[in-house]
Amino acid sequence: MKPFCFLSVVVLTCQAIQGGEQSAGVTQPPVLRKYEPSDNVVFTLPGPAPAAAATAAAAAEAMPPGPPATEVRLASPPPDPDRPVLRRSKPEFPPGFERDSAGFLDQQIGIWQQVDAEGLLGKPLRQRAAFADDGTVNGKILAFADPTGRYKEMELDFDRHTGLLRTLFVYPHTMTWLDCRHAFGANAQPTRADKGRTFYSYLDRRLDVLVDAAGKVISLGMY
Repeated sequence: MKPFCFLSVVVLTCQAIQGGEQSAGVTQPPVLRKYEPSDNVVFTLPGPAPAAAATAAAAAEAMPPGPPATEVRLASPPPDPDRPVLRRSKPEFPPGFERDSAGFLDQQIGIWQQVDAEGLLGKPLRQRAAFADDGTVNGKILAFADPTGRYKEMELDFDRHTGLLRTLFVYPHTMTWLDCRHAFGANAQPTRADKGRTFYSYLDRRLDVLVDAAGKVISLGMY
């Protein structure tokens, strides 16, 4: 009798549990049902633990600074006595040329040829033909820079037949007619030219001066 009673109690208990699950299955929406077991796995990321990392950072800050970096400088190699030393020397000019380049070239009229001029002044900047009074070409005029800087430019006129220097034109930077009077005197005959310019021809020296309307010297002609 007792075994039968115990079996009845077990059957009734199982039916009650099964009925509760069915009742819960009817009232709970499908989206809320758990079809997979709960996630109870713990993953550990690489690296020190937060507490250990903080402890290491604090220890690094507490460490005294290391010794300062040592600056290493390489000594210059000893000078080589056999090595040539290059120095830019000032060009050597003939006596009197650096003091008065125009006066020096004036003394070369009738002596110099083009090769002589290029030997001192370098290659010409440009050239143009020289004409006689009848319009025929009787020479060439070469333009050079003044190595001394005293004048803006120089033009040397060479005879077509002899090849000799016959006329020199120099173009000053800031010379005036008053400066010419102080330097060369006033014994000059004026001739009016176009654009208000005046052409002064000296009577006691081989010098012609072209002056603009403001009194500034355009060129000095020596022959």
